Amino acid sequence: MVILDGGMGRELQRSGAPFRQPEWSALALTEAPEAVVGVHAAFIAAGAQVITSNSYAVVPFHIGEQRFATEGQQLANTAGQLARHAADNAAHPVKVAGSLPPLFGSYRPDLFQPERVEEVLKPLLAGLAPHVDLWLAETQSAIAEVRAIHAHLPKDGRPFWVSFTLQDEDVDTVPRLRSGEPVADAVQAVVGLGAAAVLFNCSQPEVIGAAIDVARAVIDQQGAGVTIGAYANAFPPQPKEATANDGLDELREDLDPPGYLAWAKDWRERGASMVGGCCGIGPEHIAELKRNLG
Repeated sequence: MVILDGGMGRELQRSGAPFRQPEWSALALTEAPEAVVGVHAAFIAAGAQVITSNSYAVVPFHIGEQRFATEGQQLANTAGQLARHAADNAAHPVKVAGSLPPLFGSYRPDLFQPERVEEVLKPLLAGLAPHVDLWLAETQSAIAEVRAIHAHLPKDGRPFWVSFTLQDEDVDTVPRLRSGEPVADAVQAVVGLGAAAVLFNCSQPEVIGAAIDVARAVIDQQGAGVTIGAYANAFPPQPKEATANDGLDELREDLDPPGYLAWAKDWRERGASMVGGCCGIGPEHIAELKRNLG
């Protein structure tokens, strides 16, 4: 079992770092870089073996078109550098995942602009490349964006991980991405791209188990060596019209560290071998995972 880290944004706010819209977690890259290192270090101390660069909000959607055009690559470089520093100073081996976020808005597959993928992705890749051990396309809502990201990845031999966000509603039906596409189709696409891992994140834990079941079945059917992972958020179900990071949602009281651990144990039994947390999941949750699953 590989233990991943938790959510960056809320931990930055908890630490007193500047944290506001529209820049969101990207704000700390220039105004409080020491706080970013501090959050990485807290997750590592809790037992995380993989940390994710704080580059999720380094897109025009958050920092604006003009600033992205002039500073996007440097901000991505800073995010990678801060994560690398924390990993290199860890007491145990830690890998750095380069976060490749939804390029045009979280939870919003309808905003995807295929003609602009290279323009937005290229600065992220260039800035992160000197510092990361693997590429993580995370919180992906549609297969098309994953294919587009993969097509522009450098041929550097680094593993490619893909993490999909799921519809939080209709939990008893076929598991689907926020685009409405079935998880089975998404996993099949990821296997075809040669991804090393498929994960599910930024969704309520109730919908992740069924997605893992589907992923396991597709991977076994294909005879593929693809690892499965999960890192849920601690929010109530997010409606279809929601946009991730449009405000700090209230956290569910039942998803304290022991409550979250119960879900992680279920994911492990279903076939996940990487677990961590997304929005609202802090170092205390990761420590609980490490103690019981690591």
